[in-house]
Amino acid sequence: MKKIVKFGGSSLANAEQFQKVGEIIRSDESRRYVVPSAPGKRFDGDTKVTDLLYKCYNTAVEGEDFIPILQEIKGRYYEIIRGLNLDLSLEDEFAQIEADFKAQAGTDYAASRGEFLNGKVMAAYLGYEFVDAADVIRFDKNGNLDAEKTDRLLSKKLAKCEHAVIPGFYGAGEDGKVKTFSRGGSDVTGSLVAKAIKADLYENWTDVSGFLVTDPRIVKNPEVIESITYRELRELSYMGATVLHEDAIFPVRKEGIPINIKNTNRPEDKGTFIVESTCKKPKFTITGIAGKKGFCSINIEKSMMNSEVGFGRKVLQVFEDQGISFEHVPSGIDTMTVYVHQDEFEEKEQNIISGLHRAVAPDAIDLEADLALIAVVGRGMRRNRGTAGRIFSALAHNHVNVKMIDQGSSELNIIIGVENRDFETAVKAIYDIFVITQI
Repeated sequence: MKKIVKFGGSSLANAEQFQKVGEIIRSDESRRYVVPSAPGKRFDGDTKVTDLLYKCYNTAVEGEDFIPILQEIKGRYYEIIRGLNLDLSLEDEFAQIEADFKAQAGTDYAASRGEFLNGKVMAAYLGYEFVDAADVIRFDKNGNLDAEKTDRLLSKKLAKCEHAVIPGFYGAGEDGKVKTFSRGGSDVTGSLVAKAIKADLYENWTDVSGFLVTDPRIVKNPEVIESITYRELRELSYMGATVLHEDAIFPVRKEGIPINIKNTNRPEDKGTFIVESTCKKPKFTITGIAGKKGFCSINIEKSMMNSEVGFGRKVLQVFEDQGISFEHVPSGIDTMTVYVHQDEFEEKEQNIISGLHRAVAPDAIDLEADLALIAVVGRGMRRNRGTAGRIFSALAHNHVNVKMIDQGSSELNIIIGVENRDFETAVKAIYDIFVITQI
């Protein structure tokens, strides 16, 4: 059996956390490939190493003295090294970083050094081979991941390694220049490694005991999801659930590799299994609730709209021409509504309004701002009648006005639009009726 294990920044913040991670890895000989993040916060009010690196590099670019910040970063790593009693020097690496910062090697390079250095420490601590992600993860000339080339390079390199540490978050372009993923990109690295080695399981270790049914900032101590499908996860991740980087599911999904979200501080907890499909009955009718604020709606009215061929295409073409993607497009006989991100729309609203008038000559255009979208997701919804009715009863009892309803034919999710001010109340109401009272 082969496992890839990825550890987040909170799991590697100090020597004590490193020791926990070491115990976890050594307790199972199948945990052969490790993807570390950069050290996170050691305590409330602390600064992540990645943020220090950004600050350090920006100071260098401005021509100011960045050495004190670099020394602070160095101190973070040597604190871990001393705590682990390692015979390891990073002087050469920091000398190179200093020279590269002076040469303005780029923001991506600066940000990547947190994972790079932590990978060096982790490899020395475990006695594993260090594999620089810049050598095996490729981006194309447009800055997008070259999945095929990456898979070839990773497969070839790791076939020669029984055990290896591959730092997360970054790779390199064809020119050798370091390029990073978006924040949380170490999840993607772990997924790419899992695919390359044809892993049996991808363990993603973090500071929570799995994927929660909803946001703990809204609902106190929400239940943990025992198992979730890739499709359900995609829906929840897109709508704001952030335990796992949303792009991390695609490489492993192609191979049918399950992901297990685990808690470094509570390794005995089962965590959440993310799978292609499962016949296991979910604990609740719904799997999860997630949402985002900051949307607006553009409601277009025109008599006999339904008989006008190409009306919808013309409307969406206006948004496309302005470089704005739509979220949802509910429609009626004489109305069509487009939901978009408010901050994107506000910059170009007048261009869009005039474009709509030219394209479809509507009778009226009505705008509504400060809206939130909530996704109620669950494979159990397919087998239970009255799910939508229970949702809207719960919202009505809590005096939440529903602005939009959208449900796909898969019956996997229901999207609800509400006002920003009702967002938290709506999430609590839905959680209560499906998880707490289970009416």
